[in-house]
Order: sequence, then C-alpha cells, then structure tokens
Amino acid sequence: MSGRRRLDWLGLTPEPERELPTAVAALRASSPGTASPRTAEDLAVAERRRVERLILRGSRHSWLRYLAEVTDLVTGVAAGSRTGDPATALLAGEVVLDHHRMLIGLPGPGYGRTATDRTALEGAVRTLRTHIRTGGSR
Repeated sequence: MSGRRRLDWLGLTPEPERELPTAVAALRASSPGTASPRTAEDLAVAERRRVERLILRGSRHSWLRYLAEVTDLVTGVAAGSRTGDPATALLAGEVVLDHHRMLIGLPGPGYGRTATDRTALEGAVRTLRTHIRTGGSR
C-alpha cells in the first residue's frame, strides 16, 4: 500500500466509539481492586480518550486487543466471576458482538481473529439478557 497506513478496519459504525467508553469505565470501576478516588465521569473521560487514541493512532491489532479486554469484562460479569451491572455488561457485549459480526465484510483477518470472542460474547449476551429479564435469578 505504498507506505500508507491501512485504515479499512475503521470502516465500522460509530457505536463502539460512542457507547463503549462509559460502559467500559463502569465495568472497570466495579471490578475488585480498582478502587479509585476518581469519579465515574472522570473514568469515562479517561476511557473515551483511550478509545480515541486507539482509533486515531492505533492499529487493527491494538483495536481488537482493546475489544478483547471488553469481552473479558462482559463475559466475567455474565459468568458471575466479576462484579458489574448486568445491563451495562449487556450494552458493551452487544456493541462488541455487532462490531465483530460486521468484520466479515471488511478485508483482512479480523473476522477470523474474533471467532472465539464472538462465540463467548454470544453466550454472555444470552446469559445477561436472561438475567435481566428474570430479575437477577439464575
């Protein structure tokens, strides 16, 4: 590509940039060992800056690595091994799952690389929806 950076991985919907930072900040803040004097708003701003840096200066690899972190947060809440609001985890899970499904239409290895995360997210989203619908009983 004549030395220019490939940006086809950015050809996605705006939901990850718009919706993930607040949800991810809330999930990170609810994790044990992450006690911080920062407010939820401060954490969301920091997460938004991280996403912005990834989009503006990152690569397909760094973006997918970030989304894998989000997948771990979501699947942890769904499995009960991590604390967090199920509705927030569901929102983050649906956004990342939609992102990963759309990768099939983009060039490159993204769709194949996210197969394991897609499967994990499909199960987590199902579990979280059931959890929310039944009022928290498992």
